[in-house]
Amino acid sequence: MKAGFVGVGQMGGPMAANLASSVGVTAHCRDESTRRYLEASGVVTTENLQDVADAEVVFLCLPSGRVVEQVLFGTNGLAEVLRPGTIVVDTSTVEYSSTISLSEKLAALGLKFVDAPVSGMRARAEDGTLTVMCGGEPNLVQSLEPLLSSMASNIIYMGPVGSGQLTKLINQLLFDINAAALAEILPLAAKLGLDPTKVGDVVNSGTGRSYASEFFIPNVLNGVFDKGYPMEHAYKDLISGAEISVQNQIPTPVLAAATATYQAALLNGHGAKDKGGMIRVFEDLLDVRFRAGNAEGDSK
Repeated sequence: MKAGFVGVGQMGGPMAANLASSVGVTAHCRDESTRRYLEASGVVTTENLQDVADAEVVFLCLPSGRVVEQVLFGTNGLAEVLRPGTIVVDTSTVEYSSTISLSEKLAALGLKFVDAPVSGMRARAEDGTLTVMCGGEPNLVQSLEPLLSSMASNIIYMGPVGSGQLTKLINQLLFDINAAALAEILPLAAKLGLDPTKVGDVVNSGTGRSYASEFFIPNVLNGVFDKGYPMEHAYKDLISGAEISVQNQIPTPVLAAATATYQAALLNGHGAKDKGGMIRVFEDLLDVRFRAGNAEGDSK
């Protein structure tokens, strides 16, 4: 079996490298350093997008539904050269509505589709221990498990097409809410004169801990905001959450509050930072910095 891979960035690069341990992989890649990394793992790289079409399965790991649409159906896109029966596996995180539309367009061309967004950040992508949430025909998903298992340690079938994206959205929204809560409350601790490092130790060993706190607090204490996915790209999850809330008349007041914090961070120029960068909104508001070595907490 041959596999193609498009989207070899922060997550997709390690995923493609791990996939090459179980199947031949051709990846679309223009960045020279990424090409060297992938080729050292046994991946064949190409600058011609359509070269990846010579495969039974094509994996996508792209930043948005718009980019997925462009790669498949844009000028010189993949859809026009994929053989009928080829399986397209979209591991990107995109809007539910985009996923449904994409599935229908591919089916009209005789192509199969599975939405399989992943969770775990780059470290787990490198280790091959991601969680993948799959939506599609049960037998089709089952046939992909040997390939998915090279990239993920937790493969969960969620239901028909789109179910994977809905599940990923639920997970991401909870993560966003946790990150926004940290952004609001940790500067409060600094403003009250508490030692940020000690507060971080208490939170991450107590009932207030979460994956967000365990990941972001050590980085925030050191003023590091580039270890996670940039907020300007991740904002699409909050847009999706708002759309689903409105369409289904489901109140989500806590999510709305978290979204307001997220928006404030973007408006204040922090979009290139990871979600830990939301803390800068409240640090600036309270004129404090939640940083290691700042025992008083109330000076920049």
